[in-house]
Amino acid sequence: MITHSSLISLLQTALPLEGEQGGGLSYFFLQHYWCFVVALLGAILVFLLFVQGANSVAGSLGYTEQGRRLIYNSTGRKWEFTFTTLVTFGGAFFASYPLFYSTSFGGAYWLWMLILFTFVLQAVSYEFQNKLGNFLGPKTFQFFLTLNGILGPLLLGGAVATFFEGSNFIVEKGNLIGLPSLTGGVGGGSLVISHWANASHGLDALLNPWVLVLGFAVVFLARTLGILYIMNNVDDEDIRSRGSVRLIGAAVPFVILFGAYLVHLLLKDGYAYDPATGVIFMEPYKYLHNLLDMWYLLVILLIGVLLVLYGIAIEIFGPNSQFSIFNSQLNKGIWPAGIGTVLTVLALLLCSAWNNTAYYPSTADLQSSLTMQNSCSSEFTLRTMFYVSLLVPFVLAYIIYAWRAIDRKKLTREELESSSHTY
Repeated sequence: MITHSSLISLLQTALPLEGEQGGGLSYFFLQHYWCFVVALLGAILVFLLFVQGANSVAGSLGYTEQGRRLIYNSTGRKWEFTFTTLVTFGGAFFASYPLFYSTSFGGAYWLWMLILFTFVLQAVSYEFQNKLGNFLGPKTFQFFLTLNGILGPLLLGGAVATFFEGSNFIVEKGNLIGLPSLTGGVGGGSLVISHWANASHGLDALLNPWVLVLGFAVVFLARTLGILYIMNNVDDEDIRSRGSVRLIGAAVPFVILFGAYLVHLLLKDGYAYDPATGVIFMEPYKYLHNLLDMWYLLVILLIGVLLVLYGIAIEIFGPNSQFSIFNSQLNKGIWPAGIGTVLTVLALLLCSAWNNTAYYPSTADLQSSLTMQNSCSSEFTLRTMFYVSLLVPFVLAYIIYAWRAIDRKKLTREELESSSHTY
């Protein structure tokens, strides 16, 4: 098991402690450390989208009203994990890289508002779909859960794609100088540091076909993970009998879309910068070079991809499937696929930022692109938060404990009928 101290040692080995200090935790290391933390949260968030994925296929996987309720009650035990991770991801980005937060969340607010709206709609739908006095009817809120199951992963996947494809914004760092005082004094600057270059405020990213390719790849990944989770968590033969067929319908499009985007990513020009001058420029095969230069990320990526494929394969061709060709542990595909998802997304997110790469490139003004160097918090802030992050292992331990307590017993129709709290 990787402890917090061993993780720090691993990062220190991978990242030379360059920067302002000769020893200890340099500013250079702290920037990379917090990039790793944010990327890890993003990777865990993508895994937890299995909640959205399962909801999006509840109609066909559950088939009957009772079957759909089993699925909604299974995912209803986990939706808080997804929502909390999304909020934590945004908070960590705000604290460690505030210029990204103000540029993306402030400029592309229509995109982020849609994401947050669908997640709020999900929370409301869980609580009210079967409440007395629900004049809209259960099917209305079940439709909202399906909507969140499609739009949530699509928009989040599209947002991740902008780390490689770029966004249409302009950063005017000169406005940081001479800001007007709070008492109304005269100043030469402006409170607006960055702004979107058009009126779409982030929705223009969806016009890029490669953004949509990765977005839909995340949609089908979420569906794949959702089906794997339901097959593991719900003890219902009727649902499991349809699982392997539905899994093929989700996994095949995911593999095709993700494979196409990965090839595109490795062959495209990337956004690099000179750490000495801060000048940003286009570099052919930048992301391929990143994986070759940082071989450990390439190893993590390959292991992650293989684990995802293995998790899918043991369910499609496992002993309880009509396509069975080998024996395997019954309905355990969610765990290798889930771990593989976290490793794959982690490697890709770090590839977008480490090795002198602009992690949030601008298509409107190349020099406005954001890097770890030009968008991070002060060294004091990063160092203070580093010590606070020592509590993270305890939080993760509690999450694991709560998860195991919730899933100690698989959900059945009998439990659903006897439970005092159901969705």
